[in-house]
Amino acid sequence: MRLIILLALMAGLYSFTDWGHDMDKAQVKARQENKLILLNFSGSDWCAPCIRLKKQIFADDRFKKFADEKLVLVNADFPRGKKFQLPKDQQEHNNNLAEKYNTEGDFPLTLLLSADGKVLKKWEGLPQGDAKSFVAELNQACLAAH
Repeated sequence: MRLIILLALMAGLYSFTDWGHDMDKAQVKARQENKLILLNFSGSDWCAPCIRLKKQIFADDRFKKFADEKLVLVNADFPRGKKFQLPKDQQEHNNNLAEKYNTEGDFPLTLLLSADGKVLKKWEGLPQGDAKSFVAELNQACLAAH
């Protein structure tokens, strides 16, 4: 019985959704694995809708399962607090992504991209509905793209 519990706990450790921070690496991975990219612009320490999006949708097991199978995840975060500041190279990388994909400065902004960076679908602000409806919408967009 202890072994089963231990294995279940360990499986949980490895079934997490990994948000990357490098678009170039994400594009390579998306091409190799025939996946799409989900790019999220967030203000992790100041944007209330961004925090809700993370807790209500991105932390949901349905989203995690779908993302692990179909997506390469990239987070471009723009924290304001000094203790949350990103390294300069990451700030510059995120600024470059914003110049290309988020010229209006919307937070949160979530984009579904092809492996070559073409915008396939856009969600401005907190998506309507729950994780289940967001995953259904993502799935439809992924099916339309392939």
